[in-house]
Amino acid sequence: MTGTILCAPDSLKGVLSAAAAASALARGVARSAVGLAAHELPLADGGEGTADALHASLGGAWRTAVVSDPLGRPVEARWLALPGGRAVVESARAIGLPLLAEGERDPLRATSRGLGELVLAAVREGASELLVTLGGSATVDGGAGLLEALDGRAPLGVPVRVACDVTNPLLGPRGAARAFGPQKGATPEVVEELERRLAARSELAQFADLPGAGAAGGLGAAFAALGAELVPGSELVLDALDFARRAGAARLVVTGEGAVDATSAEGKAPAGVARACARLGVPCVVFGGRVEPAGRALYALGATAILPLSGRVERAADDLVDRGEALARLVTCLGGIEPDDG
Repeated sequence: MTGTILCAPDSLKGVLSAAAAASALARGVARSAVGLAAHELPLADGGEGTADALHASLGGAWRTAVVSDPLGRPVEARWLALPGGRAVVESARAIGLPLLAEGERDPLRATSRGLGELVLAAVREGASELLVTLGGSATVDGGAGLLEALDGRAPLGVPVRVACDVTNPLLGPRGAARAFGPQKGATPEVVEELERRLAARSELAQFADLPGAGAAGGLGAAFAALGAELVPGSELVLDALDFARRAGAARLVVTGEGAVDATSAEGKAPAGVARACARLGVPCVVFGGRVEPAGRALYALGATAILPLSGRVERAADDLVDRGEALARLVTCLGGIEPDDG
């Protein structure tokens, strides 16, 4: 039996990194001893961990810069210099919610200035293209701090692609303030004040309804105002990793994440993988630490099967080893994976 199984999961947040999940699946394929090779390709959806996933597959060098955290204090943030001149800058490294203690969360004060400083650091070190990942920010300032740091200009004319891990608009019930403000420390009164501030930003108005405009507290709209291209995070990652070529050579692709739910079909990594596999005619199995009924929407995108893990956090890695082994044996026995009836 010859061929490969492409192990391409996202992280199980708080449990396993994408690289650890891919490694566990690959160990299972090897344990099956059926002659199939496992290729590991950790993924991300454009939020936290995207730079790590790209580094695991593409290499590159980590660089650091001292920038402003969400409350203006100095913090050392790293960014990734990829081979060929591209730079990957994660918003969360500079202005992420984890940089604040719970009692410090204050979206009325929190600024995105540090992200602008990190972007400038990458450009000054010679980046020829920027991949900026949004997600996990502590801010709802509509990129006001970012634009101030960049002096309102696209950074030195360098092409910028922005990975959005959500499709929310800038304003309204699904907008930056009302959908995400509470998790960043906003009370109902503060949410409405943030909404008023965002609505008053005339430079963002024409971009307010773009998918992803509300990502990271309105940073999507701010980057669009600078002329950047907003891209679904999973698509940007798959493109950067040359996923179509890798998947096209595989007998089976296995992807997944911690929770397969209603959000999984809305720009998350499994959705991008399922779509790509459907175009390529390659079976795609999705696993989830937890699988909710709404997650079955992935079948319509091209998933062949959706499989739950045991749900026991302490067994997550072992569960993935077992899944990898079982799927390798199934491919060997059947010559492929028959589609689930969804």
